[in-house]
Amino acid sequence: MNRTLALLLLLAALPANAALEITVTGGDTGARPVAIVPFAQGPEFSLDIADIIQSDLARSGQFQPLARKDMLEKPSDAAQVDWRNWRAVSVDAAVVGQVRRLPTGLSAKFQVLDVLRAQVLLAMEVPIPDPRRGRAVAHYIADRIYEKLTGVPGYFSSQIAYVAVTGPASARQFQIVIADADGAGPTTVATSREPLMSPVWSPDRRQLSYVGYERGRSAIYIHTLATGELRKLVSERGINGAPAWSPDGTRMAVTMSFESNPDIYVIDLASGARKQITSHYAIDTEPTWSPDGREIAFTSDRGGQPQVYLVSAGGGEAKRVTFEGKQNSAARYSPDGKRLALVNYDGSSYRIGLLELASRELRLVSDGPLDESPSFAPNGAVVIYAAQSRNELATVSVDGRIRQRLAQPGEVREPVWAPAAR
Repeated sequence: MNRTLALLLLLAALPANAALEITVTGGDTGARPVAIVPFAQGPEFSLDIADIIQSDLARSGQFQPLARKDMLEKPSDAAQVDWRNWRAVSVDAAVVGQVRRLPTGLSAKFQVLDVLRAQVLLAMEVPIPDPRRGRAVAHYIADRIYEKLTGVPGYFSSQIAYVAVTGPASARQFQIVIADADGAGPTTVATSREPLMSPVWSPDRRQLSYVGYERGRSAIYIHTLATGELRKLVSERGINGAPAWSPDGTRMAVTMSFESNPDIYVIDLASGARKQITSHYAIDTEPTWSPDGREIAFTSDRGGQPQVYLVSAGGGEAKRVTFEGKQNSAARYSPDGKRLALVNYDGSSYRIGLLELASRELRLVSDGPLDESPSFAPNGAVVIYAAQSRNELATVSVDGRIRQRLAQPGEVREPVWAPAAR
């Protein structure tokens, strides 16, 4: 076993220590009342698919599902619905469905009903190619329901990656973990006695890049999830950190200091060719690409304190875009490119802020006091971050109204949401 594989024991398909435990706060006011009726299903499919859909919608904070005990009927098809029963319990929309066996295999058929207008809003049938992938089917259905009722794509089928740290200080263990958006199915993909940090997804979600250490020396790795293949992209003397994939997946922006001070470089992943994007006596780090690939936002202390700057992806003069508070750092673009999520420090507390790029307005959406590493959900409606004062992850809606806490034993840090499926 070579040194790299000894350092990073790849544990693909092995479960992590524990799933994230999710607690939702806020969102009750204005949440839309809905009913997710238990699906009719036989013994060949034991997963309660409606319960997973209900949990997804409830966690979004946009919906207030009706308790099953309060349902006056439990139909599995729109033709069986007595609309008066659903108006009586004051729900706006209901979902009915069934898991059935077709000649081609199992499928989940569902309908979204507009109770007030007594009509079907959406009807779909989703194949279940493998019963063991039933949760994925439930998340997909929840995405379709969420999009139909809100007009915004759902994010329940997405995944997150994060760093988990366990053990006493003398024997700490670092893991890169991936999990479903609801915290289920955590899987460890890398582990090390030396720090692992800065996980980031490739645009096609097939690879993760992260920073690992070998005898105290940093390196940037690219890990192919399906095969476990590990590629060391760069390991120069000094700093090798903060990897960020270009939107087309052909390049990676990184921070390196082998020539002088830490600067931003762009590496062509096919040829390995490097281009230096910034050149300054200050520290330039934490690059992130705009969705159109034209600009890179990064953190620099060239003004005396860390602030966020923008520079062309081809290099050139950088312009500062943050001015509120003592420091701003760790910026990440929203999927539509209209705002940046970042960490704002006002002299006493580190909080997650959202910067509107057009107006330069900054809104703080977390409470602090030690919040870091924001990342947008694929639909841009939610931000995940690390609440380091509680050693847990958290999410907040972009309006600041709906919040979740995602806790597990040990420390969890540096969360990053996978991009939308292509």
